[in-house]
Amino acid sequence: MPAVYLVLLLLPLVSAQTVHWGPCPAPKVQPNFNLPQYLGRWYEIEKLPASSERGKCIEANYALREDGTIQVLNSQFYREKVSVAEGTAVVQDPREPARLGVSFSYFLPYSPYLVVSTDYTSLSIVYSCTNVLNIFHVDFAWILSRSRFPPPETVKYARELLTKEGIELWRMKPTDQMGCQDEGFSSN
Repeated sequence: MPAVYLVLLLLPLVSAQTVHWGPCPAPKVQPNFNLPQYLGRWYEIEKLPASSERGKCIEANYALREDGTIQVLNSQFYREKVSVAEGTAVVQDPREPARLGVSFSYFLPYSPYLVVSTDYTSLSIVYSCTNVLNIFHVDFAWILSRSRFPPPETVKYARELLTKEGIELWRMKPTDQMGCQDEGFSSN
């Protein structure tokens, strides 16, 4: 019974996320992942809801730091201004470099960042999931592109791949990329 109370207490905290009963799915990740080719700007095309991503013109910029970690700059236009969140990503196991960890605070542990598939030049499919007491899980998924407006068949392919990997997409929504500045918001 105490677990039920805990779940009820946690639900408001994750209401802007996607919550499912049971453990996280375990999708395959990109074989032979090449981090240097992955670096650079990616535009968010669709996503499972995330409380930190409510704006438009959302993009992510990845750059390698001198210490071998990856600088993550996520930017969006929200409430008439540009907001940027800086984080750090790390390759947690060199044998599986497509399984990264990302954190946007020194006080929080790394969250999974799984590159499920990428061709490096036009499409990236990313998934993240955290188990909560093995009772339920909170997950995120992103379809990213090097272009703000990829062909519809590219997005369809990404959605089909996520579904094939056991990821539920009923809450997936498109990100508004209309009227965005092409200069982006990176500090590079």
